[in-house]
Amino acid sequence: MPVLKSVNPYDPSRIVNYPEVSEMNLAVMLGRANNAFQLYRRTSFDQRKIWMERMAALLRERSRELAELITREMGKPVREADAEVKKCAWVCEFYAGHAEKFLAPRTVETEAEESMVIYQPLGPVLAVMPWNFPFWQVFRCAVPALMAGNTLLLKHASSVQGCAGAMEGLFREAGFQEGVFQNLAISSDRVAGVIANAYVKAVTLTGSEAAGVAVATEAGRHLKKCVLELGGNNAFVVLNDANQELALNIAIPARLQNAGQSCIAAKRFILETWIAEDFIPALLKRVGQLVMGDPMEEATDLGPLASVKQAQEVEQQVRDSVERGARLITGGHRNGAFYEPTVLSGVKPGMPVFDEEVFGPVFAITEAESPEHALEISNLSRFGLGMQVFTQSESNAKLFMEGAEEGAVFINAMVKSDPRLPFGGVKSSGFGRELSEEGIREFVNIKTIWID
Repeated sequence: MPVLKSVNPYDPSRIVNYPEVSEMNLAVMLGRANNAFQLYRRTSFDQRKIWMERMAALLRERSRELAELITREMGKPVREADAEVKKCAWVCEFYAGHAEKFLAPRTVETEAEESMVIYQPLGPVLAVMPWNFPFWQVFRCAVPALMAGNTLLLKHASSVQGCAGAMEGLFREAGFQEGVFQNLAISSDRVAGVIANAYVKAVTLTGSEAAGVAVATEAGRHLKKCVLELGGNNAFVVLNDANQELALNIAIPARLQNAGQSCIAAKRFILETWIAEDFIPALLKRVGQLVMGDPMEEATDLGPLASVKQAQEVEQQVRDSVERGARLITGGHRNGAFYEPTVLSGVKPGMPVFDEEVFGPVFAITEAESPEHALEISNLSRFGLGMQVFTQSESNAKLFMEGAEEGAVFINAMVKSDPRLPFGGVKSSGFGRELSEEGIREFVNIKTIWID
């Protein structure tokens, strides 16, 4: 029987194999999701709220246990993993309190006796999720989908099947009916068949650009709604009038959270020339104080990347960029799945660290001659997920708020996802939105009612 393999990136000798679901059992699970939907869609918001609040409580009670599971499977420092689990509890509580309001019928004034818009669930939603935030990425899409009355089928990354199974168990323990949330332990080459299944009504994916193209193509072939949250190459712009200390304080977590393996991590550091003279040495000092090591230790700032393969890919991107003229200031060394925090200057378009998404602890620095030039450089990316700008000028802030080709612009703050705000990108970063009011309305039938 084929297996899905989970390898501890800190200790590669620790391997756990998870058997794949057979085709027969997969068919049963898809049917179960549809049958569960017929019952679950009729549950009240009050009942879903009870279950979701119980889920939040379970996550908070077991955050350390679940965090250690995350760390074993993909290597992030355990304190970051603990924060991830608690953020999942937050999104449960947020939608438990707001879903009914977000999906309340909306009366519209027309010449009809009565006309309105109502929001109804679609059915089973397939969620194809990545390994880098193995709990948060799932909860970010699952919670609004479930609070809207849909059921959810999770196709998680092969390397985090322990996390996937734990989540399925938690939803059942919280009170959700059997079949409302199911983990499909299948390989990526079986996703197209699931999308094609008549029971599956929509699909959401967080992943690479290539994976997004594949899923969108298959969803389009079967005329099914999809939401794509793909890669990012976020700019971190520091203008001459910025509060430099604030920017430095945010630069480290913005780039190095999860060892830089985040779609919304700051990846391209665009510094106005005057401030660059002071900012770069100060950044190097802070990078030099970081602690790499065992991700289970509380003092560890940086654990390994998710795999040796991932670290090798970052190593190659840096090497190719240096060969094309970038200057390696510090770092650049790999040891197994560990990759040193690395700072490059003189980065230009045409270099991998500028053009591509670098999923690792690399600061790629480009200098700009003016705020307008910084905006121009930022918009050269084919991605458009988000950016952060540091300035004390209202006119400069407005320049980026209006001109940045991004799904989000954060002024004097780090780009992050927040249940209260919609999350998603443009260009090669995908389409559709998760979270907030916009997110819960992605997978509902927005139905017009006209009564005379």
